[in-house]
Amino acid sequence: MSTSSTNAATLATLATVGADLAAGRATSAALTAEALRRIADPAGEGARTFTRVLAERAQRLAHASDGLRAAGLARSPIEGLPVSVKDLFDVAGEATTAGSTVLRDAPPATQDAGAVQRLLAAGAVLVGKTNMTEFAYSGLGLNPHYGTPANPWRRDERRIPGGSSSGAAVAVADGMCLASVGSDTGGSARIPAALCGITGFKPTARRMPGGGMVPLSPTLDAVGVMAADVAGCAAMDAVLSGATEVHDTARPWHLRQARFAVPATLVHDGMDAPVAAAFGRALQRLSAAGAQLVELDVPEFGELAAINAAGGFSAAESWAWHAGLVERSASGYDPRVLSRILRGRDFTARDYLALQAQRADWQRRVAARLGEFDGWLMPTVPLVAPRIDALEGDESLYFSVNAAMLRNPSIGNFMDGCAISLPCHAPGEAPVGLSLAGLPMRDAAVLGWAAGIERALSAELS
Repeated sequence: MSTSSTNAATLATLATVGADLAAGRATSAALTAEALRRIADPAGEGARTFTRVLAERAQRLAHASDGLRAAGLARSPIEGLPVSVKDLFDVAGEATTAGSTVLRDAPPATQDAGAVQRLLAAGAVLVGKTNMTEFAYSGLGLNPHYGTPANPWRRDERRIPGGSSSGAAVAVADGMCLASVGSDTGGSARIPAALCGITGFKPTARRMPGGGMVPLSPTLDAVGVMAADVAGCAAMDAVLSGATEVHDTARPWHLRQARFAVPATLVHDGMDAPVAAAFGRALQRLSAAGAQLVELDVPEFGELAAINAAGGFSAAESWAWHAGLVERSASGYDPRVLSRILRGRDFTARDYLALQAQRADWQRRVAARLGEFDGWLMPTVPLVAPRIDALEGDESLYFSVNAAMLRNPSIGNFMDGCAISLPCHAPGEAPVGLSLAGLPMRDAAVLGWAAGIERALSAELS
């Protein structure tokens, strides 16, 4: 596997490594040993990227996979490949801490989460559980308990990885695994993917297995995946969703047949210059490839801040889960996470029902406006990754940057749709993500069009 890079083109892909395994040019044992070496490297970010390394178990899984392959049995396209899961998924025999010390002494899980079960059944080699924002409640990735893994871009400056699936993205970007499973409640898979220069996919939530994970907001939570490219995300998505076939991202999705909306409302506000430049170049490239791009106002996007002004589903539902734990262990929480959970105390049943009705009405209106398009394009996030120390030392800056990071990707969660972030920056530039989002259950089309976009951008990014 490749060294850390903010150019995903230099990262090993699931397809390439899988082909090497199939041809006998590589073994799962060797791949796993290299992943574990990178995790353990004292000069790297492994100690902050993983909350639990499952080295012995991973080595056993790798040797078993090699044995099955030698017998002509490969269970899936991810057979023998090192992967990680975010530490809010249960792994049998391990405590699930969700990035918090208040759960550090929790009893070990008695069974694997549904997502973990499907990974193992497909032959994946689970190398460990990745660090995260405490209880997944931030888009920045800072964790005062276990440390914050630094973004691969300008690592000496120690910039944020994005969150809440911070360790998941850094693990892929640094070659500590080939793919990661995270969660995505308001962008928690796509934000770190964008900031770390890899690809992240949020599926329609109902397609993924439930159970065995610490919730943030059951209404908005989705299982997300991260990999070096669109095909890798599609392969992981197929395994986790129980699909009988991988979405065929290799088929020709001709962009001259595509019609994408480019919302002008809200999503471009406050863009950093590097984000604006990379996003503008990406749109030019897609237009040159024949895609029809239609800029239009989507006033519904501008309504979300007011709809969620009291904290939204995340505050109400997180408080319902955390109330007893907060009563016993409030001092153990990250204060910036606790303050957001506590907003849910004031939610009444009437407020909650009203919010559900507002969401349903909003979804109907957005679907009517955007349903004729093959998806909509926007910057995944409007900012490049700021420095960790700047956010640690300034609470006001922390919350303003967090709101900016969550703004665009959270649209997809409120819509209950699907969305992908793929790199659109040039080598050497700050990582920038291009988001393609779609309405609920249009996952296969979004992945297919994303593969076409990836190919159209590849000449520019190379």
